[in-house]
Amino acid sequence: MDAKDILGIPKTQLPTTQEKKSRPQKEPQRKPDGISREVYALTGGLAPLMPSIDVSQLKKRPPSDEKITWQWLPFTNSARKDNLQLYHWVRVVNGVPPTGDYSFAKYNKSVDVVKYTDEEYEKYLTDPMWTKEETDQLFELCERFDLRFIVIADRFPSSRTVEELKDRYYGVSRAILIARAPSPTDVSGHPLVKDPYNVSQEVERKRALSMVLSQTKHQERKDAEVLAEAKRITDSRMASRAAEEPEMPVASHVGSESADRAVVLGDTVSPSSNIQLPSATVVPSTSIIADSASTLASLRMLRVYLRTYALEQMVQAASSSAGLRTIKRVEQALQELGVNLKPKVPTKAVCAEHLELRKEILTLLNLQKQ
Repeated sequence: MDAKDILGIPKTQLPTTQEKKSRPQKEPQRKPDGISREVYALTGGLAPLMPSIDVSQLKKRPPSDEKITWQWLPFTNSARKDNLQLYHWVRVVNGVPPTGDYSFAKYNKSVDVVKYTDEEYEKYLTDPMWTKEETDQLFELCERFDLRFIVIADRFPSSRTVEELKDRYYGVSRAILIARAPSPTDVSGHPLVKDPYNVSQEVERKRALSMVLSQTKHQERKDAEVLAEAKRITDSRMASRAAEEPEMPVASHVGSESADRAVVLGDTVSPSSNIQLPSATVVPSTSIIADSASTLASLRMLRVYLRTYALEQMVQAASSSAGLRTIKRVEQALQELGVNLKPKVPTKAVCAEHLELRKEILTLLNLQKQ
């Protein structure tokens, strides 16, 4: 008797076989040629972080006439000044150890610090804010620590900032270079002379950097929100301008003055706009206004353009209905009046008056033709 008999629950036999979840079989990774099984088991088939040796080099066997051994031999480093003798393992071929300097000595780079004499200091390097003893200590530390000014400021006996130490060192080096040169032009291309150290700029740069690094997450989110809102406003304004430009109102009942206003904004009223011409002699104003409006729309699409280029477009739009001979007569009349074909000072007002003069000459030529 079990719990199901006591509770009166019918017994149900469990399924003898349970369906096992099918798992995708992993494809066995084949060991690359030229790599031992132990190395492949340690790396797990992952690519090395550093560039590995080519597989062909692993299969390459040394020549039969070479006998390679590894020996524990002494060596000296030319970068050291104390002639300390150390030992390391060296690859020896046929019993002949390698000769020459230590292979890592070439990475020992030092800075050539400028040396000055007492006479040069008294003549070129005197500074009321610095004594000669402090300057000597500064240059000694610069040579000792290879211009690591953070360490130099920590070792310097008096309380000087890193910027003050840099300013003094680069100022002295620059003055010595200029003083020893035959002429200032000989050292004009030197980095110390071409780009002198700027203390105020360095202080401001570090101050701005500390402000950025000391910002909290809340301030960073606020700055990001402000930039996103500014970008959204800029995009909406550009979209609204692009939508308004094709819909510029053009009045068909206005004379040539309306065309001027469509081409050059802010023009004054011209007296020639009241001249009445026969319909056969003057092109209807609607076509001129339409050409001017299209010219203005095309110029606004450029966003940035020269006013002389805009004037040429306006002149072409205004004289598009005239013939080639008429345009030449207009230019001839301008030359007779002593007016340049292109204004020397193409301001907005000058371009507007120049365009108005061209239209008045064109109107006069049409009247003379009648």
